[in-house]
Amino acid sequence: MIADMRDALQAVLGPISEPVLLAGGASKEAWAVDRDGERLLVRRAGGGVIHRHTLSLRQEFEVLQAAYEAGVKVPRPIAYLGELAGREAFVMERLEGETIGRRIVRRPQQKRLPYQMAEELAKIHALPPERLPFLEEAPLERLVEELDEVGEPHPAIELGLWWLREHRPPPRPPVVVHGDFRVGNLVVDDEGLVGVLDWEFAHLDEPARDLGFALVRAWRFGRDDLRLGGVGEAGPFVERYNELTGRDLRPEELDYWELAGNVAWAIGCLTQARRHLTGQERSVELAILGRLGAEVEYEICHLLETLS
Repeated sequence: MIADMRDALQAVLGPISEPVLLAGGASKEAWAVDRDGERLLVRRAGGGVIHRHTLSLRQEFEVLQAAYEAGVKVPRPIAYLGELAGREAFVMERLEGETIGRRIVRRPQQKRLPYQMAEELAKIHALPPERLPFLEEAPLERLVEELDEVGEPHPAIELGLWWLREHRPPPRPPVVVHGDFRVGNLVVDDEGLVGVLDWEFAHLDEPARDLGFALVRAWRFGRDDLRLGGVGEAGPFVERYNELTGRDLRPEELDYWELAGNVAWAIGCLTQARRHLTGQERSVELAILGRLGAEVEYEICHLLETLS
């Protein structure tokens, strides 16, 4: 497989180092290569997607370009490659830093990170939607459809969906959102935030959607004392975002979207597990995600209890 990737990449990039498949990534592959001293990362489609409405890699590359042009901290986009060894791919700069969530939350100095996360979200939410005309809104009904496709009863998720329908805050004008903004999709070094990765779920939505998703318990990696991804408190994060954007997001909006994030991730776990169970892509990692879904369902119940 590595030899095939090397040959395919050399055909479009020229002489490169031996490709190295990096760990992580439930739906995409990441290959590290060097070219004339330039550190590159090839993002390539995997065997399936987490949600049906995931962007194509061509679209994701265009979102990355727009974010880079707007000054968002992202890897420099280099080239869309089209089909690479049978799957869609693009190449971008490979940033230096840590991406593994459980390692990030153990780093001793993270005081600046919540503020930096807010600053990047403010820039992301200022991206002009007309620059990315293929982005769509993501109504709650999409999650209902995806859960129905699982074909199993999951009362906790169904109750969460009902609560979200019945208690939605007054809507705000939609903006371009990252859609998966969280610890685990950030590159971090000793100075803080280096870059924002994985734009496959970008869409148009309420701005609080991104802030609430960053609070989901699964992204705290065991640091449950720190609501924001195991690296900080939610208060300073939201205050800095409001200061930069003037939107004045309220605590109840974040509570709503934190629950929505857990519901979405629980459904994502189930759809990932089905890739393994149906034989589409046999993977211990995908099977484990199916088990983790039960923990997210428990968190949904916990949040519903606190919100009622």
